[in-house]
Amino acid sequence: MRFLIATILLFLVNLPVARGQAYQPRIEFTACPIKYDARLVVKYGYLIVPENRQRPQGRQVKVPFLFVRRPEQDAKRNILLYSTGGPGYSATANLDSIGYKSGLLQYGATILFDQRGTKRAQPCLDCPEINEATRRSYRTGLPKDSLVLVAVKHCRKKFTRQGIDLSAYSTVESAEDINDLRLALALDSLNLLGVSYSGGLMLTVARNHPEGVRSLLLNSPLPGYVNYEEHALFNINEALEQVFTDCEADSVAHPAYKGIRSRFQQYFTAITDKKFTLSYLERGTSDSISIRYTKNELLDAVVNRLDGNQVHTVPAIINDLLSGRHQAYVREQVDGAFAGDQAISWGMRYSVYCTEQLAYSDPALEKQQDRVLPWLAGYPFNNVSHTICACWKVKPEAKKAKTPVYSAVPALLMAGDIDPWCRPFYNRLIKRYMPNSKLLIRHGQGHTPSYMVEGTDYAELFLAHPYRKIVSRSKDLLIE
Repeated sequence: MRFLIATILLFLVNLPVARGQAYQPRIEFTACPIKYDARLVVKYGYLIVPENRQRPQGRQVKVPFLFVRRPEQDAKRNILLYSTGGPGYSATANLDSIGYKSGLLQYGATILFDQRGTKRAQPCLDCPEINEATRRSYRTGLPKDSLVLVAVKHCRKKFTRQGIDLSAYSTVESAEDINDLRLALALDSLNLLGVSYSGGLMLTVARNHPEGVRSLLLNSPLPGYVNYEEHALFNINEALEQVFTDCEADSVAHPAYKGIRSRFQQYFTAITDKKFTLSYLERGTSDSISIRYTKNELLDAVVNRLDGNQVHTVPAIINDLLSGRHQAYVREQVDGAFAGDQAISWGMRYSVYCTEQLAYSDPALEKQQDRVLPWLAGYPFNNVSHTICACWKVKPEAKKAKTPVYSAVPALLMAGDIDPWCRPFYNRLIKRYMPNSKLLIRHGQGHTPSYMVEGTDYAELFLAHPYRKIVSRSKDLLIE
């Protein structure tokens, strides 16, 4: 053999230039970094396109993707393309292995698409300085926001010195990447699966390239055309209201939860400006430090459990917090901060949020939420702020990105009624402009609930017949 099997296989695939297109996308196949069953057909590589399509002869980016199928699965038709949410997370970096019967392939051949700027992409917009700033704040008691801002400035300077155009890491450019990949692989159309932020990304693909989209599966989607910052606290409050309503209905069996709504609201309103302390021993050290915390860490302990697996613990946790039993829950939050979220590429997250969310959000309306919901006042519902965006200095996305997506593409929308981030409200808003869409709302479920309900896979039903009516017999599943 002229080449060893283990040697990286490198192909450059030149594509015909589309009419009016001033650049030539390329695909570079390389060795797959993920373990997989040898019986599978696997292609791993990069889509190579301009960083900024307005300057096609400028800097190029390499966008990772994984195309996997069983030999009997069609290589050209009914391909599912999935990209994860965030923004800032990678679809492939957290995948260790793929088995022959992997759930990844339950709907046919699948492409895992990593958005530009995330892990394994070139360039990767990682900012480890951000996590370190949070840890330093806890260690020293210095203001977290000030330390993070210093880290943001350092990170931005690092990228701009490399000649990176931070404004080019946007939803619109990622949508063009997806369509270029489809054309590069000579695929007729795709079934697009988006979750949370990437639900809005898939809507953008459907808006700009409807000819390449067979169907949409949008799980807990965040449409890019909403101003999330202006109603984020209302989202959280709605999810809590659902929990309180369910809890009060069960208060006969659990009398300790009686009046939990009013007690929660009164307590968290009263501690809005209060500071607490906790003695904390950081892993690998011998001396404890005094950690200062506020109601924000306590709210994190509640909000982060608003999902189908943990929501049943929320009433008891709230009772603990109202009784002053904070320590176990605060340690949990601080442990997470010291561990750091190494999976997220902060620079990519800042670019996306600053170009299409913070650039269009009204700070006065954001502040109104504190007045209406004093028990949530001041809660940092997002780790991107107007101050960070003023430092990040990216161009606002075109106004078209802030208009609803009108589309006849069939879509299956999925929501959880206790989701604190992407409420059923967003799904209903999307559905309003998409006449061939169906909305599933799961009771007692949070962010990105499963399509499998009482033995029925509703995604499978939809993909087999995207235009056919779906009927549910489950009392915990509402179909609109």
